[in-house]
Amino acid sequence: MKQTDLVLTPTHLRFLNRRFPCTIGRGGLTARKKEGDGATPRGTHRLVGMLYRPDRMARPADWALPIGPSDLWSDDPKHEDYNLMVRAPYPHSHERLRRADPMYDLVILTDWNWPYAVKGRGSAIFLHAWRGPGRPTAGCVAFRPDHLRWIAARIRHETRLVIA
Repeated sequence: MKQTDLVLTPTHLRFLNRRFPCTIGRGGLTARKKEGDGATPRGTHRLVGMLYRPDRMARPADWALPIGPSDLWSDDPKHEDYNLMVRAPYPHSHERLRRADPMYDLVILTDWNWPYAVKGRGSAIFLHAWRGPGRPTAGCVAFRPDHLRWIAARIRHETRLVIA
């Protein structure tokens, strides 16, 4: 592991010699991720994108892309767009990226089951803002919003998310 890696430990996430409290999926950690299990997948994941709400924050990094009103993420394992960003109208199961709450104001995308998704192996494994300390996610890694912004501004091409 390198100093530039985001390393999940049992009590926090370590990045650039700092420690950040975080939450993980309600299903804990797993080596056998399945759609809907609420677990966070173990492994070394590349960070492949960053999305943000331009109506709520300044661009967090020069490579971040804005989330628009029609942006969605497909979580329908039966559809060919499974685990990909799609646009409304989209009649299949999906997550809305532009939410009323601040949870997805800043989203860092991982390469879990992407870009060639195995049907049912899990989708939408992101880094995003938490609902509060100790409140689990559906499988993502979540942070205090100010910590997430600090991390986002310092991610580089070689930065990886390491979940042992």
